[in-house]
Amino acid sequence: MIAQSPIAGDSRILREATALAAAGHTLHVIGRDVPDGFEIGPGITVESVSRSSGLRTGNGGLTVGHGHSGPKVLAKRFGRWLLLPEHRNRTEKHWRTAAAPVVAAAGPVDVVHAHDFNTLELAAEYASRWSASLVYDSHELWFDRALPGRPTPLWRARGRRYEVSLASRARVVFTVSDGIAARLRSRGLSDVRVVRNTFPRADDVPPAPDRPEGLLYAGRVGAGRDLPTVVAAARQLLPFRTVLMGSVDPNYRLDLGPVETVAERSIDEVDDTLRTYGISLVTLTNTCENHRLALPNKLFHAVRAGVPVVAADLPELRAVVTQYKLGGLYEPGNAQSLTDAVRSVIDNYSTYTDGVRSAAAELNWEHDAATLTAAYAEF
Repeated sequence: MIAQSPIAGDSRILREATALAAAGHTLHVIGRDVPDGFEIGPGITVESVSRSSGLRTGNGGLTVGHGHSGPKVLAKRFGRWLLLPEHRNRTEKHWRTAAAPVVAAAGPVDVVHAHDFNTLELAAEYASRWSASLVYDSHELWFDRALPGRPTPLWRARGRRYEVSLASRARVVFTVSDGIAARLRSRGLSDVRVVRNTFPRADDVPPAPDRPEGLLYAGRVGAGRDLPTVVAAARQLLPFRTVLMGSVDPNYRLDLGPVETVAERSIDEVDDTLRTYGISLVTLTNTCENHRLALPNKLFHAVRAGVPVVAADLPELRAVVTQYKLGGLYEPGNAQSLTDAVRSVIDNYSTYTDGVRSAAAELNWEHDAATLTAAYAEF
């Protein structure tokens, strides 16, 4: 497996590697910024290749206000906006260059599993050298993401074509939602299978309370998560609590207003935190096709914890939330819509907790892992 993400915190990669090892495969995972001594489990070895921090500056964090202004600051921001797309591509290319000898030393192998497009070219090269099977795992609709920096329509168009040309060599393509799978098939990829970002079923889910205590956003804190809308709705929902927990992207600034914060916790500890507050926020902006077709981890984490959701009314989220009666939907960017959705979930809380608990029988990692391991059994 090859990934440019920090794999110690990438639950999808960790779950896939563990599932394949349990099915009898031996894995070597090459990722980014792996902590010393980090282990995934029996039958799995891990190797790290670092990536430069590049244009990221400052400590990041949540602050009151939006930072300084003035001609120099505005010029700096414009320069970042102009250069960021090129810098991002160079940073990813430099990582691939550094990773190539590490990949070469790991082979030959039977299968090369590329996590996301930014490893696909490297994976395809070595799969060809070793006459190995290539697997493409598309965690996102890569060239349809909302990205900071200047618009890059030509890069996106060329990238979609190149992605298909490389991925067409794969024995199988995995992705995270039915919507992204349909889009990849429409671009010419025939064997695309859905392995959602679900979680293993919880051994024991305590009974739900009669009413929730608050609203919890547990996830990455940064642009594209519609968090300003969360802050605006929090003011309307008082004294009902709105709580935020997650790592903060560098340079992201947000005036939290009445929103509380709690310390970031491990994946398993998030279950208890979700149950403490009672409603999980699954927010995204309606700014790109990737968001419209996404099924974020936090949706399935709420199912594992037995907690209803308030989710962005985007096509793929809407389909799952309404099918399984997992909670309410709100219009991204509309604080009143979010406020109304939260109040509706509070008023119909037992209906949605029943829906979430019923959905856990299907929306779980045991179900999705079977799709992954069945595909590997065909090789």
